[in-house]
Amino acid sequence: MWVAAVVFAFVLLLLLIFVLQNGQRAEVSFLGAHGTLPMGVALLLAAVFGVLLVALPGTARIVQLRMLDRRPVTQPDGPSGPGPTLPSTTGVAGVPLPPRPRDEDG
Repeated sequence: MWVAAVVFAFVLLLLLIFVLQNGQRAEVSFLGAHGTLPMGVALLLAAVFGVLLVALPGTARIVQLRMLDRRPVTQPDGPSGPGPTLPSTTGVAGVPLPPRPRDEDG
């Protein structure tokens, strides 16, 4: 935990240096809004919006795949009627999932 905190603080320090060294004013226009920002702030905002643009659809797809994987799979009907509902044993594209750990009682 301490290592992550130190790395995070170091990255924030580098970002602060970047913003302070790129203080020239830049004119920014977005969806009809116009204004001026320091160049470092404008670039940092552009990077954050770029990350969000990639992360949001990726997160939505991961959630979609997890919901599909949790859906119960029914066995084909046998002579005594419908089979029991079992959890899925395959992942994405039919790739088998690793076995689940067993309890100590077996």
